[in-house]
Amino acid sequence: MGEPRRVAAWYGAMFGPHHADSKVLLTFVGTAASLLAIFWLGSEVLEGDVFALDKAILRGLRTAGDAGVPIGPHWLRSTAIDITALGGVTVLTLITILVVGFLLAIRKQSMALYVAAAVASGALVSSVLKSIFVRPRPELVPHLVEVSSTSFPSGHAMNSAMVYLTLAALLARSQQQRSVRVYLIGIAMLLTLLVGITRVYLGVHWPSDVLAGWCVGAVWAVICSGVGKLLQRKRKIEQPSPATGDAA
Repeated sequence: MGEPRRVAAWYGAMFGPHHADSKVLLTFVGTAASLLAIFWLGSEVLEGDVFALDKAILRGLRTAGDAGVPIGPHWLRSTAIDITALGGVTVLTLITILVVGFLLAIRKQSMALYVAAAVASGALVSSVLKSIFVRPRPELVPHLVEVSSTSFPSGHAMNSAMVYLTLAALLARSQQQRSVRVYLIGIAMLLTLLVGITRVYLGVHWPSDVLAGWCVGAVWAVICSGVGKLLQRKRKIEQPSPATGDAA
């Protein structure tokens, strides 16, 4: 009985809720891993490499004998097209405006300004990265939606990760109720994953394009969340709203 208790005590000491330093360390490790993945993928793309797994996944998502027909029921294609639009510039801009408006309505002007700046600067980073890598779109299978820009990293995956994860992280900073914070982050992650998956399903991106986009967006969200927390501590932006009907 003594050994399990010692193990539980050790685990609680390392990862318990009162040890913020362990959370910072885990965040750092995750960010470093994402940066390593971005660096490796970027270097391979600059050398003109296309991964065998990329090709296998794209081929696997199309019907045998007809590369123009995706696998799955007939309604899945239209559903994927609808979902992929959630990562488009128009939708992401509209969502950002609505969130900023919500923060202004609840009188969190500084937080609203920070959210707008974080998303706008993320869009700039996205544009710069797209201009550095000139990877052609996959021609292995027919595209099921119209595209015009280069392929790496996926703009939809990267921008949706930047916007949804950043907005969720910053909105979570404005709330004290843990269930609300978990919900916001969970929904943002789900939307980001769905948008990226549909880009591959529709044949307009290599899977490695989407992976790189997710990594960049996740790193950006972590940075914005950390800066937001620092600004809250320094009273530069508003503190979290009191939880309703729940102990903070």
